[in-house]
Amino acid sequence: MSNKLTLSASDRIAALLDDSSFVEVGAYVTARTTDFNTQDHETPADGVVTGYGTIDGRLVYVYSQDAKVLGGSVGEMHAAKIAKIYDMALKMGAPVIGLVDCAGLRLQEATDSLNAFGSIYLKQSMASGVVPQITGIFGVCGGGSAIIPALSDVTFMVKNQAKLFVNTPNALDSNYIEKLDTSAAEYQGSNNALVDEVLEDDAAVLGKIRQVVAMLPSNNEDDAHYADCLDDLNREIPNLEGLADDARAVLTHIADNNVFVELKKEYAKDMVIGFIKLNGMTVGCVANQVADGGDMLSTKGAYIAAEFVNFLDAFSIPVLTLTNVRGYKATIAEEAGIAKATAKLTFAFANATVPKVNLVMGNAMGSAYLAMNSKSIGADMEYAWNTAKIGTMDPEAAVKIMYAKEGYDAEQIKAAKEEYTAKMSSAEAAAKRGFVDDIIDGAATRKRLIAAFEMLYTKREDRPLKKHGTV
Repeated sequence: MSNKLTLSASDRIAALLDDSSFVEVGAYVTARTTDFNTQDHETPADGVVTGYGTIDGRLVYVYSQDAKVLGGSVGEMHAAKIAKIYDMALKMGAPVIGLVDCAGLRLQEATDSLNAFGSIYLKQSMASGVVPQITGIFGVCGGGSAIIPALSDVTFMVKNQAKLFVNTPNALDSNYIEKLDTSAAEYQGSNNALVDEVLEDDAAVLGKIRQVVAMLPSNNEDDAHYADCLDDLNREIPNLEGLADDARAVLTHIADNNVFVELKKEYAKDMVIGFIKLNGMTVGCVANQVADGGDMLSTKGAYIAAEFVNFLDAFSIPVLTLTNVRGYKATIAEEAGIAKATAKLTFAFANATVPKVNLVMGNAMGSAYLAMNSKSIGADMEYAWNTAKIGTMDPEAAVKIMYAKEGYDAEQIKAAKEEYTAKMSSAEAAAKRGFVDDIIDGAATRKRLIAAFEMLYTKREDRPLKKHGTV
């Protein structure tokens, strides 16, 4: 489908849902106000089609804004219809999918429109962590509308037609749209943590939404979503250790049928997050991507990983981490936020009560390693490949510091490094101290991870009574 062709609000719903499954709710609703020039305009369905249907036979609720009706702007009745399906979704325990194409506040309704936005925000906030919320942006999503995808769990944009902004490019100091279109999908995908992926056209976004729904439970009381596994549970993957620097490739190889659904690929390239299935069970994955500069933990990487782990924990989705990190990214800009971002990541892993498994593929150095779901902060099982290095810092750097006053020559430094690596930084050394549960062969990674998550399926963990953490 050409990215220059767009579907109508109703056609988007029809393309998203199973054939003939959509049931519209509120089809006869229209705007109540007749002030200013609204009496001269028809407002069928008040600019938003709402209802329910199925995706792969599972119930979902959906709304789709119609830009042909007052630009898809949000007014009193428009918002009431969206609030209605949120109420229904919370009662039934089913996901809410928003298909956004909205000019923002309906100026003709003034404070009624403003209150309308607030009512949507409230419903989204109440639904957060209870049912999944997925947003697709197909046209304009500006001003107050931009908060809607930000309150969602997963957001996709159409490449050449979607616009996302709080302030328009021309309203930004020293900027204008011809200079830098900050509302463009490609800019937002690379610079805004709320955008999970930019896709070519309407059909691609709708297909991606279906794919994500297939990975998720319907609500926070359901078990992580299962599907029949047609892949070999004992499938071995030769030479997997050779891909240690490419976590994306490792996740693809170990996943059922080699399917990895990645999120936020363009925002923080040093960190890979997304979903796979292992023996039919959905698993959320967080991994350092050394091939794209992820050997050092960054503020952006830690931030998206922390948010993702919180999401996984809210919906009882097990967590797998692939660790390969040497420390923290060292720049002036990073120094301004890396400690807080790492604290959020550490807290997210430590606070999560879902099954948690960590695999150390390469380097695991210092407190950056600790933040990556280490056994120290609560991983239920930790594995390492034989080539892994686990310690306070790079062995050569450690030796140079320890023997700085001895004046060792290059050969002595080399010998000391080998001794330090074997005794203090090898996977075997960590395993002897109980920090690693087992050293596994790379080829057996898939079957060992499946076995671990199967064992952890009935995990229950009590925590100190509190309202919530404050990190």
